[in-house]
Amino acid sequence: MYLVCGEALFDFFSEEDASGQASKVTYKAIAGGSPFNVAVGLRRLGIEAGLFGGLSSDFLGRRLLQVLKDEGVSERFLVEFAAPTTLSMVAVGADGSPQYNFRGEGCADRLLEVAHLPVLGDEVRGLHIGSFSLVVQPIGDTLLSLVKRESGKRLISLDPNVRLNPQPDIQLWRDRVAELAKHADLIKVSDEDLHLLYPGQSPESVLQGWLQHRCQLVFLTRGGDGASVFSRQHGTWSQPAQRVVMADTVGAGDTFQAALIAWLTEHQLDSVQGLQQLTRVQIDAMLGFAIRAAALTCGKTGPDLPYRQQLG
Repeated sequence: MYLVCGEALFDFFSEEDASGQASKVTYKAIAGGSPFNVAVGLRRLGIEAGLFGGLSSDFLGRRLLQVLKDEGVSERFLVEFAAPTTLSMVAVGADGSPQYNFRGEGCADRLLEVAHLPVLGDEVRGLHIGSFSLVVQPIGDTLLSLVKRESGKRLISLDPNVRLNPQPDIQLWRDRVAELAKHADLIKVSDEDLHLLYPGQSPESVLQGWLQHRCQLVFLTRGGDGASVFSRQHGTWSQPAQRVVMADTVGAGDTFQAALIAWLTEHQLDSVQGLQQLTRVQIDAMLGFAIRAAALTCGKTGPDLPYRQQLG
């Protein structure tokens, strides 16, 4: 099992109102949140997964729980709170790129404390953390404690997935990502994240710095320009993006992340030792698998992640 840690929420996508009246705004709400998406994505790719997160007891929280049940994500690590569900208002640009505005202060997904940390058995092969749960409190410090506790014992993957709306202090993001990167075995990051975190620095210098700690592999996604991998043992190379009729890019990064973990699990390499044993050919296959999976998500509206049989 892979345990994904962090927020679960509802994305509200604005839609054109047929009446054209400015007084009406129509929304389509879809269950989401980056960690939530990764957990669902893993299950759809055939990998056992659980979500360690706070869920509201309100109507939307019950809907999120039902989605997790329907998808087969383990409920063991969920903690219920009598607090609201975070709402994310999403506007999608002409290029399919989303802009997010979060309503989450005091909401259930932020309320996890160190006292809620679970005891993990051997069945939990790895942990994934990412997005604004890294920097909002108290969950941010809770997840940091978990990562420090489990570092070196099981595979740890990190995706910064920077969202400045819930936490606009970019220095806080830099400090937290730098600290977590020392404990992660695998990191996935987008070029947009690197531009926000380290403007003026070359991606190569930042990623090579991460490889000086525990990290064995860093994957850099560049949207329509494909993705690159930086390997401590085998160097750096890239693959192009797959051509796709674009709907939007919502959930594409989460799909890429889930596909990386799924590939490792399928090949029984989802461990600290397994990652260290990867050949260049295996890493290249892993990269290609993740690119193909992300392309399928880009062809659909919202975070509709692919199933294993769609990837051949």
